[in-house]
Amino acid sequence: MPMDLYRSGDHYVLHADLPGVDPDSVDVSIDGAILTVTAQRSERTEHDVQWLSSERFTGGYMRRLSLGQDIDADHIAATYQNGVLTVTLPVAARAKPRHIEITPATPEEAKVVEPTDSSDQHTTT
Repeated sequence: MPMDLYRSGDHYVLHADLPGVDPDSVDVSIDGAILTVTAQRSERTEHDVQWLSSERFTGGYMRRLSLGQDIDADHIAATYQNGVLTVTLPVAARAKPRHIEITPATPEEAKVVEPTDSSDQHTTT
């Protein structure tokens, strides 16, 4: 199953081409950090015909992706339209860029700690 995967802002988007697949057979699941996509394309129903060419795949599709720690697995969403499965994987709040506020230090917090071990000091010759 051909697919594209990209990041857009605070979420990842996966597009997988599944033309001719029965929408009821498409399944997206997550187990731990593994996202699994499965689908089934039914066999052709034409009987008593003389095939001149038969190149379209029938059978099952499966794709597994290992997700990193920065995915919010509880809010993954999926849609299937016109033979394309779209899975939206939001970035977890802990993985989003954020601004760290700098506060003035109190005199006790502002003390500089000098190294006591001479091996920590570097000299140049």
